[in-house]
This record gives sequence, C-alpha cells and structure tokens, in this order.
Amino acid sequence: MAAKPHAQALNDLKKIIDIKGVFSRNSEKCQIFANKYEMPSTDNIDDLVNDSNLDMVIIITPPNQRLELIEKFSSVGKHILMEKPIERTTKEAEKIVNICKKNNVKLGIVFQHRFRESSQKLKKIIESNSLGSIFSVQVNIPWWRNQSYYDELGRGTYERDGGGVLISQAIHTLDLMLSLVGPVNEVQAISQTTNFHKMESEDFVAGGMKFNNGAIGSFFASTSCYPGYAES
Repeated sequence: MAAKPHAQALNDLKKIIDIKGVFSRNSEKCQIFANKYEMPSTDNIDDLVNDSNLDMVIIITPPNQRLELIEKFSSVGKHILMEKPIERTTKEAEKIVNICKKNNVKLGIVFQHRFRESSQKLKKIIESNSLGSIFSVQVNIPWWRNQSYYDELGRGTYERDGGGVLISQAIHTLDLMLSLVGPVNEVQAISQTTNFHKMESEDFVAGGMKFNNGAIGSFFASTSCYPGYAES
C-alpha cells in the first residue's frame, strides 16, 4: 500500500534526484510497477548494493523482511529511509538501529503525520506555551478494513507484521501524539480481536495513559468501525 505514494513522490522529485532502480522479490510485480511509474528495475538486489552512484534506498517491505536488506545496504554506506514500524519487537528494532550506527549511515522512518502543515503549526503553538500546559490528550482512530485486507498472506500476523491495528495503523497517530505531548510513562489498555475479522492479532485497542509532563490521556484504535472515520 505504501509503494504508490512513494513512487509518486519520487517522480515529483525527478528534477533533483536520479532514480537508480526498483527491486522486488516478485520480479513480475516489480516490472509492472516499474513500467507504471517509468522507473528502471532490476531482478538482482546486488545491482543496487554495488552501485557506487547510489546514495540512499527506500525500504517498504513487511517488517520481517528488512534485516538482510539493511545489513547489505548499510555495510556499503547507503543511507536508508524505511516504512514504519522499524521492526516487530523492540529488541529487533534496536538491532537495526545499532547496525546503522555501526556502519555510520542515516536511518529514517516514515512518520509523515509530523510534517503536515497543521501538525507543524500545532507544535509551534504548544512549544510557545501560548495555550498553557497540556492536561488531557485524546487519540481516536475509528477505521475500517474489510476481511479481504487481512486475507493477504501474513497480514495481521505476529510473524510478519508484529501485530495488528496498533503497530500497523495507529502507530502514525501515536507518533504524532508523542511528538506533540512527549513521552508516556504509564499505560493501561485492552486489546482484542472483534467478531468482524478473522486474524491472529488485534483489531481493537483502547486504553489510558500518563505522560511525563503530568498530562493524562486516552486512546482508541480499531479497524472494525464501519464504514471508517477520520482519525482525531
């Protein structure tokens, strides 16, 4: 799902960047994608790894398929921009961060909500303290996904994705919350798989939080809210 906006953004930047190639383990899908967005492609990942003119790569594979790619590209000094989440567990995420530190390459994770114009304006207002202290926070993500979404092989499993709605969908809004309000030091929550979906992990999470700055908050995230509503 993330490939399309990345391709569109890269094409918008063609005047200032040089796209060296697209790679996928599925060579047929790779070629279709490359043709659609008029990009070069390769069926050998080492063509990109060994390209001395390549400065950085964008990795948008599922979380469980990234480690080998990161080791390959970082070992030859290629900077990395990667889709969220970093990995399925904190331990594995820290491993990736340490690999990039060891090889002295920059690692960026796509959390675009932080860079929305409204988010940037709100951050400036909060930092100016013109509204005073923040006492209460509410996060609401009432989304909908059809069963066909979770029927894709591996989607919503702990083995591939590391979880369900929290790590795959709500992560963007939670990241924005943390960037605006700061760290959380206590959480009480419930997670559940509703009767709307057949999947391994959760499609419903609700809970309360305490922040380091003294604020309290609540959050709700689900992909079982038909027909789906805007996050807030």
